[in-house]
Amino acid sequence: MPQVHPTAVVDPGAKLADDAVVGAYATVGPEVELGPGVELRPHAHVWGRTRVGEGSRIFSFAVVGEEPQDESFSGETTELVLGRKNVIREHASIHVGTAKGGGSTRLGDENLIMNGVHIGHDARIGSHCIIATHCAIAGHVEMGDYAVIGGLSGVHQFARIGESAMVAALSGVSKDAPPFSIVAGERTTTRGVNVIGLKRRGFSPEVRSQIKRAFHILFGSKLRFEVALAQVREEGLDSDEVTRLLAFVESSERGVSR
Repeated sequence: MPQVHPTAVVDPGAKLADDAVVGAYATVGPEVELGPGVELRPHAHVWGRTRVGEGSRIFSFAVVGEEPQDESFSGETTELVLGRKNVIREHASIHVGTAKGGGSTRLGDENLIMNGVHIGHDARIGSHCIIATHCAIAGHVEMGDYAVIGGLSGVHQFARIGESAMVAALSGVSKDAPPFSIVAGERTTTRGVNVIGLKRRGFSPEVRSQIKRAFHILFGSKLRFEVALAQVREEGLDSDEVTRLLAFVESSERGVSR
């Protein structure tokens, strides 16, 4: 049977795995599903149509699955889906989606969401991401795997953070942050390649070299993106990683930080 503290309030409609743990004064709503090994620390609040994946931990005073901060929301049935082994620290807030935004906010696996972070409605967060203290992630943001956002940063709605991108602390992301990049600034600019992140992911020297050359052409030259993209291809930089980088740049709707 789940381990539920006597002071916790768990709606009878909630679905708890047999080994889930619900701490003192925590609240669990009627449409919540807590997977195997999930732990809610004291005073955690999980509401809405929310699924919390296996082994995830939600710390004190975090608010997970509440209504979105969107004036157009009028009680539609939307959801929040958290993958496996996510860590949601104190006072973080993550909201369900909106009908106009696809109806779902989603996080992948093994993300670290530090204290005071806000993740808005309809956001799509990949896996193995780190969002540091007091970051504000607006609605509809997309964040690729292994991306890192430094503390006290903000991300504009509909902006994208590419895989293995590193956003420096105190930054404002208003345009897309390219995969494998380091971006920084009040209005972020691309400062270079996230070499440490690439090494930690185990990318080979050959792949890292291709990414660096592609970055030099795309972001270190004064070429228009159309010309720079063509040059990258002409030089035969065709690793999977460079291909994903080019696809990200070409699909940008907000523009890419340069």
